[in-house]
Amino acid sequence: MISSLTLVPSPLPLYTQIKDILRERILEGTYKPHHKLPSESEMSTLFDVSRITVRQALSDLQNEGLIFRIPGKGTFVAKPKAFQQLTQLEGFAEAMLRMGYEIYNKVISHKSVPASAIVAKKLKLETGTPVSEIRRVRYLNREPLSMEVTYLMEDIGERLRSFDLPTRDIFLVLENDFGIALGYADLQIDAMLADDDLAHQLKIEEGSAVLRMERLTHTAAGKPLDFEYLYFRGDAFQYRLQIARRAVDATAVPQNQAGDPLP
Repeated sequence: MISSLTLVPSPLPLYTQIKDILRERILEGTYKPHHKLPSESEMSTLFDVSRITVRQALSDLQNEGLIFRIPGKGTFVAKPKAFQQLTQLEGFAEAMLRMGYEIYNKVISHKSVPASAIVAKKLKLETGTPVSEIRRVRYLNREPLSMEVTYLMEDIGERLRSFDLPTRDIFLVLENDFGIALGYADLQIDAMLADDDLAHQLKIEEGSAVLRMERLTHTAAGKPLDFEYLYFRGDAFQYRLQIARRAVDATAVPQNQAGDPLP
């Protein structure tokens, strides 16, 4: 519970101070996921502020995804979203296992299909060429988080049938078992609404927001190897990346307007 608090004099608005206090306790783990927070009236008394001030603080925290409200039941701490840094090429399981999550893959289907025009273009094949299609639902800590549809050359896909795909990452199999060095991937990320099948597989409501990624992975030699559609639950996952405004050239020499080096 939140002990009685008197907000200290500050140039920050009262609702911002309350928001910061609650955010800190959520992020440091004092308030665990699904912990029920005091009601607006209780917080109003605890912080000695109006309910409107408390409501504004809670509204901001909800917009940040740190809490959620259930009508008639109260306000609760949201479960932190799993995330993956887009700083290097690695499989989803690689990233999640490194962060201590439990991963399991449910293979929905593994079959040979004619390459669609899009798949053929990505893998540099003729349309209709047989390719392997692998559909999997990825479980994070035993809850469905994503569905992935992977397309590979048919011979590679057939070789994968003998491997334990429910527990192994395809990237690691390709590298460690097949001896294929991975090079880089082209990514395209957008959002969509879950259709009936996707909603069923991910256990979400039809029409829920889903994060979609198209990923084309190349070998170290630059040859297309693996084309995937990845669909992540919008309420449970996020990608993170850090970008610089411009590349910094450590060897650059300051110059004057005439282009001559400065003394």
